[in-house]
Amino acid sequence: MAFRTFRGRFLAGLALTGFMLAAAGCQSGDNGILNLGFGKKDPTAPPPPQDPKILASQLQAYCPRVTVRDGTAFFNTYSKDVQKPRPKLKKTGDAAQDAAAQAEADAAAAPPDESANIVYQASVSDVTRDCSRANGQLTMKIAVAGKIVPGPKFSPGNITMPIRIAVMHGAEVLYSQIHQYQVQVTDPSVATQFVFTDSNVVVPEPTAQDYQVFAGYDENAPKATTDKLKKTRRKKAVATN
Repeated sequence: MAFRTFRGRFLAGLALTGFMLAAAGCQSGDNGILNLGFGKKDPTAPPPPQDPKILASQLQAYCPRVTVRDGTAFFNTYSKDVQKPRPKLKKTGDAAQDAAAQAEADAAAAPPDESANIVYQASVSDVTRDCSRANGQLTMKIAVAGKIVPGPKFSPGNITMPIRIAVMHGAEVLYSQIHQYQVQVTDPSVATQFVFTDSNVVVPEPTAQDYQVFAGYDENAPKATTDKLKKTRRKKAVATN
């Protein structure tokens, strides 16, 4: 009878020891012992965000937008009136008095309001583009629409507008071309619409959507040679006896 009691206690103690070892193994999920899946991440939790990737189809459909920079949407032309030379006054020795007298004289010799000398004002009202790809290159057709409003000094004829088209990739200039675009304006009482198109914009095919295209007037561009007046001088004949 005592033997059965001892045997039962021994089996019960052995079972309790096994249970404690199993529980300890379950709590140490990092060492792989009796890993029953406890301590894993919640399967219902959303996955971490990934970096967005541009699909090949999206890149093939990418056609850079055209932007008009500030200050390049308008182009004003003024008549070249002869300005009065700056008058030179005799100095009296009093610096303040001399400065006041010179300022008054400069104001009297200043030209009138520039708005009265406007020949015409050209403006860009809309821009658009079209893209095609071939042989690793991107070909763009860029169109610029606008109007010309004659000013007080306007006279009918052909006018020339400097329109620049540029394509940038960061700080790198991929394409930049100035166009001396001519438009004939015959009626000084109404605005004249125009559409300029540059079909020869060819740049390397982009590998990302990071091209910038600009269109607008460039007043700092050199004028075309056709716009310059050619002055000829007659040589005096040598008198002979």
